[in-house]
Amino acid sequence: MRLICFFDLPNNTANDRKNYRLFRKYLIKDGYLPLQESVYAKLVVNEGAAGNAIARLRKNRPPSGLVQVLKVTEAQFSTMEYITGNRRAYDEVDTMEELLVL
Repeated sequence: MRLICFFDLPNNTANDRKNYRLFRKYLIKDGYLPLQESVYAKLVVNEGAAGNAIARLRKNRPPSGLVQVLKVTEAQFSTMEYITGNRRAYDEVDTMEELLVL
């Protein structure tokens, strides 16, 4: 299952920009990978892990702006079509295995 986080945060003041940076750093630290500038995705194992990740998002949400989360299955996520551009090459581990030996 994937969690897709969409956010639209204000960047008018220095404090707004700080909140934007802190939220973006939180997303990366929590395992989200950027799909677009304000769209990040995270791989989760099950519904329980998704609920915990959403609770952490609520706890770390910025004071203003819009933050949305969409849960999609791996089958749905894999049907994403790229109309323009290509998928960026990230060091993403795209597996549901409990133990991964690199």
